[in-house]
Amino acid sequence: MNFARVFGAQPSLPAAHLVSVEADIGRGLHAFSIVGLPDKAVEEARDRVASAIKNSGLTSPKSTNKKIVISLAPAELKKEGSAFDLPVALSYLLASEEFDFDPAGKLFAGELALDGTLRPVRGALSVALLAREKGLHELFIPVENAEEASLVSGISIYPVRTLSDILMHLNDAEEFALSAHIPAAVSEEVNESEVSLSDIRGQESAKRALEIAVAGRHNIALYGPPGTGKTMLARAASALLPPLSEDEVLEVTAIHSLAGTTEGPVRRPPFRSPHHTSSYASLIGGGTIPRPGEVTLAHRGLLFLDEFPEFHRDVVNALREPLEDAHVSVARARGSATFPANFMLVAALNPCPCGKLGTRDCRCMPHVIEKYKRKISGPVADRIDMWVQVGDMPPESLAIRKRQSDGQTIAVRERVAKARARQAKRFTGVRDVSTNADMGPKEIESLAELTSKAEDTLMHAARQMKLSARGYHRTIKLARTIADLLESDTIEPIHMLEALQYRQREL
Repeated sequence: MNFARVFGAQPSLPAAHLVSVEADIGRGLHAFSIVGLPDKAVEEARDRVASAIKNSGLTSPKSTNKKIVISLAPAELKKEGSAFDLPVALSYLLASEEFDFDPAGKLFAGELALDGTLRPVRGALSVALLAREKGLHELFIPVENAEEASLVSGISIYPVRTLSDILMHLNDAEEFALSAHIPAAVSEEVNESEVSLSDIRGQESAKRALEIAVAGRHNIALYGPPGTGKTMLARAASALLPPLSEDEVLEVTAIHSLAGTTEGPVRRPPFRSPHHTSSYASLIGGGTIPRPGEVTLAHRGLLFLDEFPEFHRDVVNALREPLEDAHVSVARARGSATFPANFMLVAALNPCPCGKLGTRDCRCMPHVIEKYKRKISGPVADRIDMWVQVGDMPPESLAIRKRQSDGQTIAVRERVAKARARQAKRFTGVRDVSTNADMGPKEIESLAELTSKAEDTLMHAARQMKLSARGYHRTIKLARTIADLLESDTIEPIHMLEALQYRQREL
């Protein structure tokens, strides 16, 4: 046999791509080439594969007087990373008749060290999802990636330590046969955050607003003087978020695995807090070949932007699309991509550059204050559901005393879980809607029932506050969450009034 084909995968978002790894061996002067738009890491696989085969006790491709061509199809798909090492080695061994096995129904991924051991690769979960989708029932992957890949049911995951191990297994050597990895169960563990609500003295109105925001996954902005607890409130929110569902674990883990920010399953909602000097590409996504940014890494979790007006104006304005559509589209000369970005935004900001607006200590000039406020454009501010003032605390409330038990966080977490359960029941069968914040106009009309008095209250306030159509709908969604926390089936005037008080106001 001078030709062989095995299957590999190109990890990618939103889904991996199946790649046919074909090997052809012909007569002629020695040559070893890889074609099919390989990047530098894929091209260098030639040397890694040759050394790994030699150190596994087989004949190195470099010691043969043959012309070796490895083709990665489809040819128009850019191939990146080191996950093709293992399928390249196996396709060569199969074509050269050094080894014989049936590649049908099998998918291979892994980086080869020079001694033949396998190193972990990025995007293992997306590769496992691809194998199941394409009907490939066996996945051979490095040991370090097995726990992550085993989240996918319906296929057999074989952890591989060395090239020799997989060759023995494929040769049906019973004493060397690999055992399929047992799928990991999704844990219901609770995140014990370093910051909890009991660590924050006072600020009861802000805590109430944070509870509402987390219950419906609404965007929230905390504004006030520096040192009043805005950052601590944002970090405490991560302790209130309920665990990810089984489908969300797969979705979030696939993103973080590809980005290289996790070594195992992600079972808690992610918390991302980029610095205000972060670039457009790092926050939104980009690069020569589009890569996901912080808004995608915060998918199904919380994105905390401290010192919100200090972010570059282009970065702030770029949040419009993900805040509205829950995804972000990145187009570059060498390709375009659409990444998921369904996150809860928590923004913290000061009323002016020095943070002491309205006091005798403020020395900011009026034009400087105005410029500072204009950095948050109207369209972005309109997409934030809740604007909450965090005021100064009297020294008496900050007196050092023995830390109380974290009963407040536990109680709020239970109320949030009940509200989320009501929403899950309400949105059963509704596609792409899991919380109140996800509702569109159609769902609002059919699933957010208002009493006549609540509707009259909203109409009057909409005229007085000059609410936009977006602001009108977001107020209803916020009122629906408040009603859920109070276990009410309909939106009453009291729920609507509380929701209206959180709409945008002067900073």
